[in-house]
Amino acid sequence: MIAANNPLLKSWIDIPENSDFPIQNIPFGIGKPEGKEPRPVSRIGDTVVDLSLIADYGFFDNLGIENYGVFYSPVLNDFMELGKPMWSKVRNRISELFNADNTDLRDNTEAKRACLYEINNIQMMLPVEIGDYTDFYSSIEHATNVGAMYRDPKNALLPNWKHIPVGYHGRSSSIVVSGTNIHRPYGQTKADDASAPTYGPSRLMDFELETAFITGTKSDLGEAITIENTNDYIFGMVLFNDLSARDIQKWEYVPLGPFLGKNFGSVVSPWIVTMEALQPFLTDGPKQDPPVLPYLKFKGKHGYDINLEVAIETPSGVETVICRSNFKYMYWNMNQQLAHHTVNGCNINIGDMYGSGTISGPTPDSYGSMLELSWKGTKPVELNDGTERKFIQDNDTVIMRGYCKNEDYRIGFGECVTTILPAK
Repeated sequence: MIAANNPLLKSWIDIPENSDFPIQNIPFGIGKPEGKEPRPVSRIGDTVVDLSLIADYGFFDNLGIENYGVFYSPVLNDFMELGKPMWSKVRNRISELFNADNTDLRDNTEAKRACLYEINNIQMMLPVEIGDYTDFYSSIEHATNVGAMYRDPKNALLPNWKHIPVGYHGRSSSIVVSGTNIHRPYGQTKADDASAPTYGPSRLMDFELETAFITGTKSDLGEAITIENTNDYIFGMVLFNDLSARDIQKWEYVPLGPFLGKNFGSVVSPWIVTMEALQPFLTDGPKQDPPVLPYLKFKGKHGYDINLEVAIETPSGVETVICRSNFKYMYWNMNQQLAHHTVNGCNINIGDMYGSGTISGPTPDSYGSMLELSWKGTKPVELNDGTERKFIQDNDTVIMRGYCKNEDYRIGFGECVTTILPAK
């Protein structure tokens, strides 16, 4: 067992019931305390831990870290560059410091006052500098639904879908942290009965319920990462709202795929939950039939039992949960995605982000987009304030949540939130 995952651990920090952040989580993020520069932080309950000051007070002195400057960086890339063994050492050390039986920090009034913040007194920032971003298309339920809508329902999946983790390279500059609002985009659209396209704001704004993983180790150009070694490269996961303008996307995506319909804004949760913290929630994924090629074959469990939900809060302030899904439904897992991504020698970098693709489940209430929930606008979704939605309207707020839970504890990601503002 990983020491920090011990279900018997208790903290001297007060942790609210059903918190996403028990002592067994210890996520990493970038926080900006009032009047200070952004720096790496962790979280237990509703308490944010300033890792730069934890280092300054000497609590990391025996870990073998040569450069404490990584804890003053405005992104986590420098910390991740220390390597997977050090990620584990730091997480375990934080676990030790906040263990109910450890007095080193608990009884040090000066250090405790300096190192700890209430969550409401800190601004969370984008956790990593994202060099490259890849978006996959790995939910068989989602791919089948979209294929049935726009192509032949009897042949919804394209011939390659069950043989490769389909993906494309997206735009990293417009990925923003939770709490950042996004304006409705402009672009070209073309009605089915029109002879030519028109220009204007998107009418069919949509969310996409996704997660994303972040690589914390780089590879060299020409080097393929074998599926057996992929875990050495993946640092952790976040929630990911990959917003889509469906009408812009529909007109532009042939022949080269998504462009303006996808690059105007995507939103991530601020806390990266490490793969170590998620290890107790490993599970089997769907059976892959036909069998995959040898470089994509894996042994053991590679899925994760992560409960996911999406809510829409209308301008009236009323929230409605419109989707409940689970990451375990994903047909292609993260290890296969990364192995396929690099099998041609594509090099990856620290801080690169990889979207899962929309995560839909087998039932209508588990579909991970408005496109599916309203079935291309033919079945309006009823909200708790008495209004209906086919797609997202101006000033609607989209809230995504995700957590794992077993008989011992709950590990979560917090929230991923954005409001859709009117087009500029």
